[in-house]
Parts: sequence; C-alpha cells; structure tokens
Amino acid sequence: MIGKGSSISSTLGALRYGNNQEKEADQVYSNLIVGETAEDIAEEFKAVQELNQNCERNTLSFILSPTVKDGSKMNNEDLSELTKTFIQKMKLQERQAVAYVHRDKAHTHVHLYVNRIDLNGRAYNDSFIGKQSQLAAERTAKQMGIQTVRDVQFEKNKALVNTRTEIQKAHQNTISQYGTKDLQTYINRMRDKQIDVLPVINKSKQLQGFRFEYRGQSIKGSAVHRSMSASNLLKSINRSKNVVLSGTSVPIAPSLAKAVAKKVLKIVIDKGIGI
Repeated sequence: MIGKGSSISSTLGALRYGNNQEKEADQVYSNLIVGETAEDIAEEFKAVQELNQNCERNTLSFILSPTVKDGSKMNNEDLSELTKTFIQKMKLQERQAVAYVHRDKAHTHVHLYVNRIDLNGRAYNDSFIGKQSQLAAERTAKQMGIQTVRDVQFEKNKALVNTRTEIQKAHQNTISQYGTKDLQTYINRMRDKQIDVLPVINKSKQLQGFRFEYRGQSIKGSAVHRSMSASNLLKSINRSKNVVLSGTSVPIAPSLAKAVAKKVLKIVIDKGIGI
C-alpha cells in the first residue's frame, strides 16, 4: 500500500474529482459532514475554514493505494476501515473528512479529503506531510494485514535477481556454445531464448548501449552483469566503428568506441605478457 499526501487550496475542484462518477466513484468514508454533493461538502468545509483566515492551503488531500492484488479483494467496507485506520495514524479523526474509492482502473485507490482546520480553528501541521503519509500508510497496511511498500519492493528485488540470473545464463550460453560473428546474430540467438536485446541509440543516431527485456522487465546490460556492459559485449562480438542492425550500419558512439578500444588493447597486452 502506498500513501501520498499534500495540502491544497482548491477544495471544490478536488471534491468534484473525488466524486466523479466517470471514475466509478463511491463514497467509502465520511466524518462530521451531512452533504452529499461536492458543492455541499465544500461549503461545509468552508464554514469551518473561515475560523482560520491565515491558512491558505486549508484542505488535506490523500491518495491511498493498496496493491492491485489487495485492492481487487477489498470491498467498500474494507476500504472504509482502511481509510479510518489511516486517519487515526495521521491523528486527523476529529476533523471533517470524506473519502471516495475509484475503481475505473485495475488499481483500486481511495481519494481522501480532510479539512486542515479543526472545529476550534486550529490548522493541522502539514510539515513533511508526504513523508508522514508514507509512514501512516505503512503502519495501516501492517495493521490491515495487506502488503506494505517494503513487501512489494522485496518481491520486485527478488524477481529482478532471478531475471538477471536467467538473462546472464542465456548470454553465456549464446557466447560460449554458439559463438558470435556479429551483433545481429547475437540478438537473433538471444531472441530465440525469449530475450530481446534492444540497442540504445542516442540523439546523434549512434549506438551507446543495450537493454535486455525479459518477462516484462527491461534491464541495462551492465545492470545484468558487468560482463554484459556495452563495451564488453562489443569487445566480444564487434570491434569495428560500426555495427549492422537489421541490415543498417549504425555508428558506435565515440565514448563507447573508446571504451571498447581500451578493452581490446588490454587483451592484446595480456596476451603479449602471456607469450
């Protein structure tokens, strides 16, 4: 679950967006309000906000986003409980508030609007509200038993490690078992293994690197393994100033060509010392 928060001045516009029926909006939480339309609720907020004339950004806007998997399982009652818990973590339970769920996309999320001014005219301290929202969302997710940001990041990192390992294994197999006479052959053989090798072309239409796409992830060659950096790859496959891709000659960016030349020179020197 992710939580984002900010202070805003356009209360009516925000409420209209939250209650937008084109977003399949549905109210899941309210506190200290009786109105149903965005206009009525904005007027109720305004009546309290007039108790504090010094505060300009007098409405707090939050977006609460469970993961796609968690959100798909949560009904309005669950989302109401989630919103209420988040409000308690933020210590905002004594203020006017309203929340709407949007289900127009696969990623179910809640838009929460809270009056920054309480019934005594005091303004909520919004210092570092973005960070506060993240921490409150983390604690809310733990209490609700749903995935936190850290949980999601851990799974992504785990999947990334596995993907890198498989790409590197396919690369080593292609280089050692089949050999590579040119870059296009290497690209074709990696594609046979369901891995797309995508040349990165700069604004000068020069080759400056490679990305590897596999199972929905796109990773820079050097991020897969240092042996798969652009300079190392070209050192093994192509040592000319141009490469041929889909029948078209593409020049190598000067910085990349220089890096390749250094690696090739090192190979020559190492062989000389060996002799």
